[in-house]
Amino acid sequence: MKRLIERGLMFGNLIEVASPVLVERYNRALRHLTGKTTQLSDFHIDISGYSPEIGDELGDDLYLNQGGCNRQFILLTTEQKTAPLLNAQFSTSRGILKQFIIENEPQLFALTARDCVAGELVNSVFSVSDPTRLFDIRKVEVEADTTEGTLRDADKLGGMVDTFKGEEDAWFDDVLIADMITLAKRTGDVTRNPVRLKHMSFQQDNFWTAHFGGMYVFRGADHPAVISKENKADLGKLPIKYTFDFRDKNQIAKFFEYNDLVEPIVKARGIDASAILRQKMDFIVVDAAQDAGLDLTGATRRDIRALARNNADHLPEEYHALQKLVSWAESEGRWPRITSDHPAYFYTLRAADTPDKDLVNMLLAELAPKDVRQLFICHKEAFYRAYAGWTETKKSYVADFLDREYQADKTGARAALFGHDAPMEEPEPARQDDLIARVGPWGALRR
Repeated sequence: MKRLIERGLMFGNLIEVASPVLVERYNRALRHLTGKTTQLSDFHIDISGYSPEIGDELGDDLYLNQGGCNRQFILLTTEQKTAPLLNAQFSTSRGILKQFIIENEPQLFALTARDCVAGELVNSVFSVSDPTRLFDIRKVEVEADTTEGTLRDADKLGGMVDTFKGEEDAWFDDVLIADMITLAKRTGDVTRNPVRLKHMSFQQDNFWTAHFGGMYVFRGADHPAVISKENKADLGKLPIKYTFDFRDKNQIAKFFEYNDLVEPIVKARGIDASAILRQKMDFIVVDAAQDAGLDLTGATRRDIRALARNNADHLPEEYHALQKLVSWAESEGRWPRITSDHPAYFYTLRAADTPDKDLVNMLLAELAPKDVRQLFICHKEAFYRAYAGWTETKKSYVADFLDREYQADKTGARAALFGHDAPMEEPEPARQDDLIARVGPWGALRR
């Protein structure tokens, strides 16, 4: 993983914590949440305050996410909103934290000037030891306060102020006045400078979870289903009509079509379909070269395509199917019939413009894993797992490609690939109190 870290492709955009004051505040919050502390004098944190260095020190990568269910967080600065979320167990967690920080930024800025803010993403279950428990998760609420209880004290002081103003004899209540003065020393003047965080609740209908080998739950779809990476039989009976795993290619394709979740790349608007398909073909060649033990060090796009021409008879079915699709797109060939049981089928699709497009692209990335660029953009956890098993020559080629072709212009690369609103680094969840009506997709999947 060293070359990924050096190129900013892993642990990129983390927030450095090197000030003794911030380290002390972090330790106070860490003790408050977990009873643990760190001996490190400097480290880096993600959007939730998780530090890979502290995780290594404690021997626990889930020290802020015990059980992988209710993520705890430590906010030292509002700048954490730009950081990634490491060791994500749910696809919605980073989006929830980011929205929480953005919508409460002035208040959090004021609070973190003196202390840090600690809290938890709370749902209705505390353990997902059984797959059925995932269906008890309906919404996620954000609970937060400073380690000194500033918000709790501010609410208490606000109530005292109301009592003082509203009750006739309160002017003579020396105990009430003394308590107000004591609290005001910690909270400031809550009548002139009220510090309150918005109560935020997020719907949890459609999401990915890392639990049980990786599951995509589409509970809010018109035709609900669960799609599991591992054998669906191991999940047992789930409280949803359909359960598929990655071997059920035809059923997954029908699920996409019935819910209008995908569209063919060659018929999508706003993208250069031929360029996208040709790049996918290059990645398939790279994968085949790895299997053949070929050295790709320093290989250019021209080298990859020369390699494809010289070894065309040995390339997999995916390559030849995409080549025919490119010929059709460039008006040089007949429409190729690529059915859902063909290994190239999911390489030909992208998510339609629906509220779940990021989740769908995440799933498509796993169904078409040789497209390493989409896998990296849409599902970093799956990318890192796959990367660990590649040969050194493929690791080098992919790291160089992503550094050269993606890191230089992330927004432009995503726009070129996905056309309509380019996907976020991670999907944004829906607010419970601000849900919008589902918009119609661009049309059902055309045959």
